[in-house]
Amino acid sequence: MAALIDAIDVKRKMYFELENTPYLCLDFEISTPTARGGQTLVRLKMRNLLTRAVFDKTFKAGEKFKVPDLETDEASYLYSDTDGSYFLDQATFETITLSADKLGDALDFLLEGAIVQLDKFNGNPIGIQLPQQVELKVQYTEPGARGNTASGAVTKSAKLETGIEIQVPFFVKEGESIKVNTETREFAGRA
Repeated sequence: MAALIDAIDVKRKMYFELENTPYLCLDFEISTPTARGGQTLVRLKMRNLLTRAVFDKTFKAGEKFKVPDLETDEASYLYSDTDGSYFLDQATFETITLSADKLGDALDFLLEGAIVQLDKFNGNPIGIQLPQQVELKVQYTEPGARGNTASGAVTKSAKLETGIEIQVPFFVKEGESIKVNTETREFAGRA
């Protein structure tokens, strides 16, 4: 029998299984009633790991969830085509294909050879976890003109080697490597 977790014990970044589907808790809120006999409720903001959908749902504090059969293996990104994106499992050296809907916007941060964490549910690949920060080269950005900061503008748009555009400080030049936060899609420093 699988281990069980009470709804009130679910915390941020914790995995649980509901109706044979794995979820990741993004946030939680516990509301205790003031009236006698009222039940404590737990409101979870959760991500379905199969569909990537995010939604809120309220549970009674005593409801139980199974611990999901999740594995995480290292994999390196190979390439993408119309059929999907290909990864090489570093443990088994097996090539794994993931469709675009399982990756979300992760391709914005992936370069050939990048190491990611590959999530598997019941042995089947369901998605990837990116590192907190990735290093990417600035492919194009306008040169920062002296005096532009006086008008209040302290950032400019830059196109990176994967094709995404982010805001960077004026001192960043074309061809320079920078760090990008994969969660917020923001400049995180020079590489």
